[in-house]
Amino acid sequence: LIQWVIDRLVTLSTEIVIVMAHGEAIPCSSTTGIRTVADVYPSKSPLVGIYSGLIASASPRAIVVGCDMPFLNASLLKYMAQTCSSFDIVVPQIEDKLEPLCAVYSKTCVVPIRWLLEQNELMISKLFTLVKVKYVKKDDINRFDPEHLSFFNINSKTDLGKAKKLAAEKGWLQCGYNS
Repeated sequence: LIQWVIDRLVTLSTEIVIVMAHGEAIPCSSTTGIRTVADVYPSKSPLVGIYSGLIASASPRAIVVGCDMPFLNASLLKYMAQTCSSFDIVVPQIEDKLEPLCAVYSKTCVVPIRWLLEQNELMISKLFTLVKVKYVKKDDINRFDPEHLSFFNINSKTDLGKAKKLAAEKGWLQCGYNS
């Protein structure tokens, strides 16, 4: 699953940083050019993962995605990365739902994230109140990903089954999905 995500990201960046909990191993077939780092704080919060990745990254901005999102649309991610110059975060928003694990974060977020973590505040949504955010609306998302598959994530065996079925229907299995 993570290999499928990596395959999407290598088309967008020469730097890929995978953040993992302490003691985890990277479950993918190719680790060339990929750096793995452990969470800075021993928490299961995605905010800690974002913080850890931003600190480890050499880039001023990072495309942040969940490792359980196999259908990322590279064109959508590229669009978001290209529109982020005057924002700290670029995040998709469909109706009232934000997709903070399919977003672009600036290194300027490091200080406010650290402050939130010191306050034991682990909700990513709190960060959005502290920084300048561009919300990518449904119409813009639809130009690149009309089915919103970029936001499909796998949290259970049922989700994995749905993903495999969808990948087969789209003809993506021969592209390495089931590896």
